[in-house]
Amino acid sequence: MAELATIARPYAEALFQVSRADLSGTQAWLDGLANAAGNNELLQFAANPKVNASQVFHIVTSVLKNPLPERGTNFLRTVIDNERLAALPEVARQFRQLANSVSGSSDALIQSAFPIGQGELAELVGTLEKRFGRKLEPTVEVDPSLIGGVRVVVDDEVLDTSVKARLEQMKMALTA
Repeated sequence: MAELATIARPYAEALFQVSRADLSGTQAWLDGLANAAGNNELLQFAANPKVNASQVFHIVTSVLKNPLPERGTNFLRTVIDNERLAALPEVARQFRQLANSVSGSSDALIQSAFPIGQGELAELVGTLEKRFGRKLEPTVEVDPSLIGGVRVVVDDEVLDTSVKARLEQMKMALTA
């Protein structure tokens, strides 16, 4: 994992430098590329020595929901030519961190046992922004194993108020 982060860093930093005028637009198409590159079958296809770079480029662009801008096309060609397709998800993650550092915000992964409505989400995000002291960009995942409550991950901080976590705490207290 550390090696992938090391490989991805120069790509993320270079893309960040040339995309400062449109960070959100760049993040949108970069996330699309990262989702495509996260597919194991696509990575196996790209790793096949009988497949050339233009074939890989065509396959990747054909699975995207939106066409790439010129900068995205050039970036993808560079990544494919250097055989770094597998690093794209990490490039997107590092790019998002760089973009967030400029805007003073952070990504927040909110895991809930049940779906969260828009009103509840807005209220929860407001509370979490006060708790973490910065603007948050939420991503919600439903995880029924939590039983109830939410688990929030912001950067390297975790706030776990789930029933599952409370049961684990009680189990530890009873067995200690």
